[in-house]
Amino acid sequence: MESRSLPVPEGLAGERVDAGLAKLLGFSRTFAAEVAEAGGVTVDGVPVGKSDRLEPGAWLEVSWTPKSEPTIVPVVVPELGIVHDDDEVVVIDKPVGVAAHPSMGWEGPTVLGALAGAGFRISTSGSAERAGIVHRLDAGTSGLMVVAKSERAYTSLKRQFREREVDKVYHAVVQGHPDPLAGTIDAPIGRHPSHSWKFAVTAEGKPSVTHYETLEAFPSASLLEVHLETGRTHQIRVHMAAQRHPCVGDSMYGADPTISARLGLSRQWLHAMRLGFRHPGTDDWVEFESHYPDDLQHALDILRAS
Repeated sequence: MESRSLPVPEGLAGERVDAGLAKLLGFSRTFAAEVAEAGGVTVDGVPVGKSDRLEPGAWLEVSWTPKSEPTIVPVVVPELGIVHDDDEVVVIDKPVGVAAHPSMGWEGPTVLGALAGAGFRISTSGSAERAGIVHRLDAGTSGLMVVAKSERAYTSLKRQFREREVDKVYHAVVQGHPDPLAGTIDAPIGRHPSHSWKFAVTAEGKPSVTHYETLEAFPSASLLEVHLETGRTHQIRVHMAAQRHPCVGDSMYGADPTISARLGLSRQWLHAMRLGFRHPGTDDWVEFESHYPDDLQHALDILRAS
């Protein structure tokens, strides 16, 4: 068990407890929330929750049990598709059920573990457990990811993602019919105020912009093409749910379980379809395209037949 006692600095006035701990002690927001929910945080001797606000000058006491850092475990993932491979980058078609990198609480396979198991050498840039990862897909989202294999590629791709120069195109099946059929959702996304693992449209969130266009409409759902201008965690899922059109199969964000069952879905209908960026080695614009995996194609076939 470790502990820290200190006054809340003026710069954290009004911050949520989990955000304040992250800044003060270098915790992740998720771990900070876990510590608070376990009763490990008091302010002036009174236990506080993760969403309580900090007051400057109050006496903060924090007790926690350190977690061991996640490690990359090589694993064979036969479904992992290698779309492109050269000295700088590897572009993969990630299957559902595979996380981008190791993290606290995740015990399943990861992209880095799958690449290690297949004999790939990845850039050592970034933290040890996220080496070479320049963007992520949720474990429940399939499709294209690029992973840096060199220091140059890591630096270049991180800059391109940060400056919004990467073309990221997704296909999503959402409940109902968005109105208008094509448009832009510009709404900030931040941590959900009462659920550690969820995100939501919040006034305090980071700027988030999603462009969408309806490709096909069915009686109870629509197939959309989605272009991401920003890349927030769960961005498409959160924005579509906020419009009352959650991704079909997305139980976390309010999808109708009867529709999910009818379509045989156990995850959100969301696929990273196309990915374009400037190649770090040549500076040429390169684009890659994926296709729907079997479970998403099956669900789409049922919708088209209805």
